[in-house]
Amino acid sequence: MIIAVTGKGGVGKTLLSSLIIRNLTKSGKNILAIDADPDSNLPEALGVEVTKTVGDAREELKKEVKSGNTSPEMDMWNSLDYKIMESIIETPEFDLLVMGRPEGSGCYCAVNNMLRKIIETVSSNYDIVVIDTEAGLEHLSRRTTQNVDTLLVVTDSSKRGILTASRIKELAKELDISFKNLYLVLNRIKPENEENVRETVKDFGLDIIGIIYDDELTASYDMEGKPLFELPDDSETVNSVSKIVEKILG
Repeated sequence: MIIAVTGKGGVGKTLLSSLIIRNLTKSGKNILAIDADPDSNLPEALGVEVTKTVGDAREELKKEVKSGNTSPEMDMWNSLDYKIMESIIETPEFDLLVMGRPEGSGCYCAVNNMLRKIIETVSSNYDIVVIDTEAGLEHLSRRTTQNVDTLLVVTDSSKRGILTASRIKELAKELDISFKNLYLVLNRIKPENEENVRETVKDFGLDIIGIIYDDELTASYDMEGKPLFELPDDSETVNSVSKIVEKILG
């Protein structure tokens, strides 16, 4: 199963992704977390130190290609495959793959295509994959989330966040990208504003799978840079995400 979390920047994608991963670690399944956002906040939320990213592997291969150290396409494939395997961070509870960002500029489409193919291959080795996508709509237009089973679109109560959520659904339909499930998660919602937010999102035909209420403890962890993965079990936010995971897994 592949679960992807998307939405406008700053609405809580990484919070949801990290706590979904935390919840799934109790399932006994093999879990792969993928940070596909160039801003790479997921490792900090999970409390994991990153030494190498897929972006690093891509730059290494580009340098090898320019220097003439690789020639046949299969050699390039094997080299990139090996470099990406090296960049997977293993922990006792889950594995983490961070896409990062390339240091260089310009387009290197052949490598990008191979990266997507390798991610699919790597994902097949795990029971559940959780992807924290880049903010906005780019991952849809690039079709990096085209094989996702469940797409969770996160928004806060802001009009821009809700509009982005609706556009994600519309763009997926335009590009003919189908998901088994597409749900909306409302984050940082104040109880007194819940009814108004529900009325607003209802107009866009988005099914709400869960609500994460505004929580001082979660906000303090975020502000102080503490790993969200370490929130206490009785945290209201942790419990809200647990209910979302239960619904996803059925």
